[in-house]
Amino acid sequence: MKQSKLFMPTLREVPADAEVKSHQYLLKAGYIRPVSAGAFAYLPLAKRVLNKVEAIVREEMEAVNANEMLVPEILPAELWQRSGRYATYGQDLYKFKNRQERDFILGPTHEETFTELIGNDIKSYKKLPLLVYQIQAKFRDEGRPRFGLLRTREFIMKDAYSFTADYEGLDQIFDQMEVAYRNIFDRIGLDYRVIVGDAGAMGGSDSKEFSAPAAAGEDTIVYSEGSDYAANLEMASDFYERVDRSAEKKADIEKIDTPNAKTIDELSALLDLPADQLVKTIVVADPEGQLTAVVTTGDVEVNLVKVQNRLGVPEVELADEGLVKEKLGASFGSLGPVGLPEDVQLLVDERAADLVNFAAGANEDGKHYLNVNWDRDVALKDEQVGDFRTAKEGALAVDGKGKLAFTKGIEIGHIFKLGTKYSKALGAQVLDQNGRAVDMIMGSYGIGISRLLAAVSEQKADEKGLVWPAAIAPYDVHIVPINLKDDDQANVAAELEEQVAKAGFESLVDDRKERAGVKFADADLIGLPVRITVGKKASEGIVEVTLRESGENFEMPASEVAAKLNDWLQK
Repeated sequence: MKQSKLFMPTLREVPADAEVKSHQYLLKAGYIRPVSAGAFAYLPLAKRVLNKVEAIVREEMEAVNANEMLVPEILPAELWQRSGRYATYGQDLYKFKNRQERDFILGPTHEETFTELIGNDIKSYKKLPLLVYQIQAKFRDEGRPRFGLLRTREFIMKDAYSFTADYEGLDQIFDQMEVAYRNIFDRIGLDYRVIVGDAGAMGGSDSKEFSAPAAAGEDTIVYSEGSDYAANLEMASDFYERVDRSAEKKADIEKIDTPNAKTIDELSALLDLPADQLVKTIVVADPEGQLTAVVTTGDVEVNLVKVQNRLGVPEVELADEGLVKEKLGASFGSLGPVGLPEDVQLLVDERAADLVNFAAGANEDGKHYLNVNWDRDVALKDEQVGDFRTAKEGALAVDGKGKLAFTKGIEIGHIFKLGTKYSKALGAQVLDQNGRAVDMIMGSYGIGISRLLAAVSEQKADEKGLVWPAAIAPYDVHIVPINLKDDDQANVAAELEEQVAKAGFESLVDDRKERAGVKFADADLIGLPVRITVGKKASEGIVEVTLRESGENFEMPASEVAAKLNDWLQK
């Protein structure tokens, strides 16, 4: 490809709204351009990267016998109403009506669509297991699109769905897809971690998230420094072993005035007690308005995702303070588990559940109890106790091997065991070997295709520009003749272009009438793996080779370049 014919509008200045380096360099190097907030055009260089990413994905999906297909991006709202997600998905849904006043959405994901299609045509367990996928644009009305391709309103995604007759089949495909995803990200050249993830709006019983460590990441990866344990912050757990303190002497409960102690720090100072000997109580509300009091020790934060997962609801949020005061009798800072109304549920973190003679709010403004004890002062059942805290950096990992460390990460893939969440709602059943109708067992598997461009850029780019791994670079070799008016340089450049093609690689030839400095700056900016500079020594058959990632630079005979390409471009 001649660079003079390539639509590659580079920029010399970074746009003011480009906050992270992937956004900056993809704009500067002419890979993407914004069309509206959170929606980008993928220019020729970016499209070539996308094509290569998609090719890798297709090869690995073929290896696990996945069927590629394509479904509409415009979906009838009725499908999502039947699954319940039309109401619960929130404002992220793009909703509209057609001219017949029927409700539609732009698909953010396609569990319902594939469930309906497969359910209509597959009626026997003998046709299962089945794995289908597509690569397609998705739409989510982000409230605040930012960071270029990392948070957008339109993005390209590979979404796959498995259908099995039993949970053993689901487990098998889930494990196969984890291996396939590892292969994909390994081949692309990403550094990533496989972590315990939250199923969120997807639902389901189990999930694993693939996260690429990067400073621009909006997720926090929690991992053990001494083992393979890793999870996102919403799901991470630290180590705790329950302690039986039932034999310890219980002091008499006492109510005291604490007029200026509304925070744990203030209460700790007033009572001269460490925060882990105090409890704090927050009250959350689910979408139906049900209130739940969550009790933890004072030195940790309540983890709302763990709470909502225990409650089995799509989300919880902090309850309105006015409603809490009306219901419990006190404002935030004076709440506690003693004397809760019967219609307020109670959940207690395991660390707090093991406390004896602890302090807690008295559900009266400016008052606390001393020497509160479970069972005597607050009835507590085993099913109300669990891990409801946010893991702390430096704590012992849940597997007991190493301390927890935190890093930022970009979610690049996610696999879910959905179970019967969608098949039950949409009536997707098969007849089992006994002739009984059973709900299909489902899994869902996604990769953010367009997001991978940003993730790779965040990890690989340097101060000069982008650095593409050979497997997904838009072109393999950048041939840069300094002066095409020089016959020797023109001839060597042409010969190199031919040699590269015969060796099975793709080249971009900078045939522009630009100064050498401009050509080199643009070459560094667009980030192809190998640059071959054809300069003054062309008359001797000598060229200069620069390997973009390592920065290695050396001269060699042009005639020997083709033989070295496989070594330089190990894909």
